[in-house]
Amino acid sequence: MTESGHIALIDRLRALPTETEWFEFKRNHHEPQLLGEYLSALANEACLRGQPRGYLVFGIDNATHEVVGTRFDPYTVKAKGNQDLLPWLAAGLRPNTGFETHIVEHPDGRVVFFEVGPARDQPISFYGTAFVRVGSSKTELSKHPEKARALWTRGRDWSGEVCESASLADLDPEAVAKAREQFIVKHPGQADDVAGWDDVTFLNKARVLKQGAVTHTSLLLLGRAESATLLSSAVAKISWVLKDEDNRELDYEHFGPPFLLAGDRLQKRIRNLMVRALPSGTLFPQEITQYDPWVIREALHNCIAHQDYGLCGRVVVVEFPDRVLLTNVGDFLPGDVETVIRQDAPQAIYRNPFLADAMVELNLTDTQGGGIKRMFETQRRRSFPLPDYDLTEPRRVAVSISGRILDERYTRLLMERTDLDLAQVMLLDRVQKSQRIGRDEHRRLKTVGLVEGRYPNLIVAGSVARATGETGRHIRERGFDKQYYLDLILALVQEHGPVSRSNVDDALISKLPDRLTPEQKRHKVHNLLQELRRSGSIVNRGTRSHPEWFLSEAP
Repeated sequence: MTESGHIALIDRLRALPTETEWFEFKRNHHEPQLLGEYLSALANEACLRGQPRGYLVFGIDNATHEVVGTRFDPYTVKAKGNQDLLPWLAAGLRPNTGFETHIVEHPDGRVVFFEVGPARDQPISFYGTAFVRVGSSKTELSKHPEKARALWTRGRDWSGEVCESASLADLDPEAVAKAREQFIVKHPGQADDVAGWDDVTFLNKARVLKQGAVTHTSLLLLGRAESATLLSSAVAKISWVLKDEDNRELDYEHFGPPFLLAGDRLQKRIRNLMVRALPSGTLFPQEITQYDPWVIREALHNCIAHQDYGLCGRVVVVEFPDRVLLTNVGDFLPGDVETVIRQDAPQAIYRNPFLADAMVELNLTDTQGGGIKRMFETQRRRSFPLPDYDLTEPRRVAVSISGRILDERYTRLLMERTDLDLAQVMLLDRVQKSQRIGRDEHRRLKTVGLVEGRYPNLIVAGSVARATGETGRHIRERGFDKQYYLDLILALVQEHGPVSRSNVDDALISKLPDRLTPEQKRHKVHNLLQELRRSGSIVNRGTRSHPEWFLSEAP
């Protein structure tokens, strides 16, 4: 674009009544970090708003849109580590859709502006964090999952792209035969037709090929092991790692394509021992395997279907003595697991829609998108802890499948109270794992008599403990009334004063609720001592770090 063209563009932006999400006016330049964050936000918003570019313009007042001029020179300003600004910005934008910098001598003053290409098939981040704009305010994309999900719907589907260098000879015959079997399981009414189809016809019908051409999905699900090299920069690998209770690695194996066979191969490596679900108590003990094979397979297939293959990561399955941890790279597009289970419907957005469709046709994933909910319901029927999803790390989804009973009271409760709905079971599962629940959620459980205790330190309610034979443990976890502990301190000081803090700890710590951590117990003792001091019952005649507690009336 010529100088006059740049001036005309600037004036068109100035003529708009207000700033929008895809362009921003600044009087003077910001520090390099903020500048990069704005480029990320403007690129993402240009994609969402259907704009060909996003613009960051310096030398214009953002309120009046008047040209005020700027001395900002992007070619001389230094970034972190004394690096040149523009290469540093380019290195931080991932993926980098390209940006250009222009210095324009506008008739009313010097203007500098950046134009950045829109995001295409994923959010654009700046040194690991993606940004968007809400109105004229810049904010992190993670705070607006609806925008993140929308960004993934724009642009290409890598899984459906044709691999020009691949042919049917790159597909594994065993995997193709297995695919036919699974297609018939999914579509039993077409069994006779399938028998008469050649491979190209069948794979087209199964949505693995695209008009006879081999796609990335074809190579992932059905490709020979060596075909992984045809996927360019993507990584097609599943790694199984066996670790002991001290996190030491004992064994490992890597699985490449065909992923259609990976589930069965992985199941042969995972040790699925028999456990006694109820070794004691009023109910008859039951022996059950640590893991339900369908749950492990579904979790693995979810990792395959939702992996962000552009990040060049692998699916990792770590087997510990008491759990299996499965991880894949890429954000969890539905936002949160609770929403997926509550809606119980097919996802509106898929990272790899072509791959997801093929996996449905080959009976690898659930047609109705209810696989995650079914995982939870299966664990609930087995009276085992529910799956734990960890979405805290950016661009990573981790799910842990427990292979042992954590709390026998919870297990017995599930066996006895089949009337509980899944939402209640999910909350009780978090209680047994000592995970905090919301105040409203606490009230829901307390109203129906399932938990007690002072929020947020909750335990199974006494009525449930009595029904399951755990009254002794219930008392240990609940503890005693506060007055009991205050009277105990007063008796200790009266009979043995002066007493030190360690004397008080020795008398009280073992009597405090088991559900409290050691640090919480020490804090509880401190609060009790201070309450007695403030009431004038005891006095400290030592130092703050080495107290000596006396009764206040003692000499």
